[in-house]
Amino acid sequence: MRQSTLNLGGKIFSLAKPQVMGIVNVTPDSFYAGSRTEGEKALHARYQEIIAEGGTMIDLGGCSTRPGSVMPDSREEMERLRPALALWQREYNHLPLSVDTFRADVATMAVEEYGAQIINDIAGGTEDPLMYATVARLGVPYILMHLEGQVGGMHVERTYTPNVETAVLDYFIKKVQTLREMGVKDIILDPGFGFSKKAEDNYRLLAHYASALAPLKLPILIGVSRKRMVWQLLESSAGEALNGTTVLHTLALLRGGADILRVHDVRAAMETIKLMEVMRPYLEGV
Repeated sequence: MRQSTLNLGGKIFSLAKPQVMGIVNVTPDSFYAGSRTEGEKALHARYQEIIAEGGTMIDLGGCSTRPGSVMPDSREEMERLRPALALWQREYNHLPLSVDTFRADVATMAVEEYGAQIINDIAGGTEDPLMYATVARLGVPYILMHLEGQVGGMHVERTYTPNVETAVLDYFIKKVQTLREMGVKDIILDPGFGFSKKAEDNYRLLAHYASALAPLKLPILIGVSRKRMVWQLLESSAGEALNGTTVLHTLALLRGGADILRVHDVRAAMETIKLMEVMRPYLEGV
């Protein structure tokens, strides 16, 4: 049976049903312009929107992964994050907060100074050799994303042998073993949709991720919201990709492996989960 709880600062957070993690970007160049949040007023509005629409978690990022974006250095990333972290700590800390960073010093700042509860690392520890030891010391859950190569080449399409789902499983087996040896207790797997994968690999992985990752018995986060794999296929844009995103969320839930949906559009994701929960008893064996 897959792990169904997380330890968030001594409090047990249940994953018995899928959770929705609302994205908060404090970057000037996120790939979806509608997610860019600048200034305290906008941050208040975004936090309140996530709560009002039923979101159960927050993912805060200060470093864009948009193709062609310029990576801020560690100091600038911290400066971007601090106001959002301070506001969350002061007024919204009843909602679990994850910090999206691949830098150990940023993770340390967010957890030790502001009480952030989860670290979400798109690099899987490859960008900062101190990340695993830092997360173990901090005692927070760690979101381990699949990415082949370095962050600078995150959008370079790779070839997977014999197939993408087997490659992703092999990657996670090795990384999880290392994390366990370092003392990290709670690990969440993110298959890394849109990162170092061809379009067909993304869709194949979406069809097979739950069964492929089942042996690890760990929670799974799905991040497909408004990504290129959606809008490029539909010949639209990130701003027009909500409908396509909802279709992929439905498929991810149908496969039975999505414990957390990381999304821009909280209400739509919550509605998708609610409808799927009603339908699930009628889908058994289908």
